[in-house]
Amino acid sequence: MEYIVYEQKGSYGVITISREKALNALNSTVLKELDATLDAVNLEEVRCLILTGAGEKSFVAGADIGEMSTLTRAEGEAFGKIGNDVFRKLETFPIPVIAAINGFALGGGCEIAMSCDIRICSDNAVFGQPEVGLGITPGFGGTQRLPRIVGVGVAKQMIYSGRNIKAEEAYRIGLVNTVYTQEELMPNAEKLAATIAKNAPIAVRNCKKAINDGMQTDMDQAIVIEEKLFGGCFESYDQKEGMTAFVEKRKVEAFLNK
Repeated sequence: MEYIVYEQKGSYGVITISREKALNALNSTVLKELDATLDAVNLEEVRCLILTGAGEKSFVAGADIGEMSTLTRAEGEAFGKIGNDVFRKLETFPIPVIAAINGFALGGGCEIAMSCDIRICSDNAVFGQPEVGLGITPGFGGTQRLPRIVGVGVAKQMIYSGRNIKAEEAYRIGLVNTVYTQEELMPNAEKLAATIAKNAPIAVRNCKKAINDGMQTDMDQAIVIEEKLFGGCFESYDQKEGMTAFVEKRKVEAFLNK
């Protein structure tokens, strides 16, 4: 891997986009390497992922403008599809993904963060969808995920104006869950990942699928999705151990992902 560093830390993994000289901007190579990295995650052992960027200045500053500047219409659509396919894989990845946003998260950087389940950021983080100032639309899901996360009116204002926002405003509008100092960001991301990883893996995965799938449909269909995933937890070892431990007033010995 040229631009992606992956480290497994026990029951969680850390993916770092490492193209620091370009502020971790996304080009075709980064996207392909990220796709391959996700495919290689050991889901038998890893129960949560953290996605971050190398250095202190930037999470992901955006897509690579130099690469995009000469694209034809067909090539632009194809580039958008590459990004959308990888981001959708991230969004629907079986285990939770935490975005630890350290600095700039602009354009494709904001879009990849929105593909993660949980977003936390450092106090120097800057978010935005500045594409209209470059003569294009957001192309990696920004027009779709941003209104779903912060509401249609706020999303339209951000996208139409191309204005960037700082960490505190991102927190206020619900784009991120928590703001930390730069020094506190990764320790807290890892603490959260470890907390998630301690819970029953089948249950956590089913929760993610229930939320993601249910949000795309009406309530009547959504509760059926939940019922099936709820039922799917029963008769697993982890369900038996979790409930037996509760009844017996003891701590769970171990969740075994089976």
